[in-house]
Amino acid sequence: MPRFLALAATLAVLALPAQAACYADYKAKQDNPLRLHYGVIELPDNACTPDAAQAEAARRLGAQGWTLLNIISVFGAEGLDGRKANAGAHFLRY
Repeated sequence: MPRFLALAATLAVLALPAQAACYADYKAKQDNPLRLHYGVIELPDNACTPDAAQAEAARRLGAQGWTLLNIISVFGAEGLDGRKANAGAHFLRY
């Protein structure tokens, strides 16, 4: 019986899904001269809500001289392909 329980516990752990990747698409700007861009950013698991994504993206973009205008959406890896062409050079850059 102990072997069965150990095997069942091991299988249960292996069956758990891996942490899902988290991404957000956003709009940002720079002033003097005015520049705008659309981008996609990878987020840590603890920033996978719109409010947390807003704070994380603003911090990272701000460090590069950009001002975050807004988070458009937060999504998983399944949404990357459809956004890659639109984000261009700003796809997973920050």
